[in-house]
Amino acid sequence: MEKQKFREFLTTKGLKSTKERDEILNEILIMKKHFDPEELFIRLKAKGSKVSRASVYRTIPLLIEIGLIEEVERIDRHAHYEKVSKDRHHDHMICTKCGKVIEFYSPTLEMLQDEICQKEKFQGIRHSLEILGYCEKCRG
Repeated sequence: MEKQKFREFLTTKGLKSTKERDEILNEILIMKKHFDPEELFIRLKAKGSKVSRASVYRTIPLLIEIGLIEEVERIDRHAHYEKVSKDRHHDHMICTKCGKVIEFYSPTLEMLQDEICQKEKFQGIRHSLEILGYCEKCRG
């Protein structure tokens, strides 16, 4: 489903669906954790892909625009991404010292977000929460 959605999106943007773009999306779809573009490029190369580094960096904004991935953290101008999952929303606590990411889900926060949207007559479609600070190890 994601592959077809991406191909249709590329067509509407006047772009071609290429083997490289397909390989990038396929690799992202099997990833279970956050990733950065360089890590994605290395994973693809290790599998024998001919994907260029530039293709990885050019494809990521397209995947963000269509809503298949999202930026989840940016530490020292270094972005990490993850697949968008409609059934597995979570937020992040990020240690600004070591970069550790703790994923969490809070029904209370979700409910509060919905209440605020209702009060403001705003239709929220998604949100991203990052709490920056220090993990237990770095706090000491």
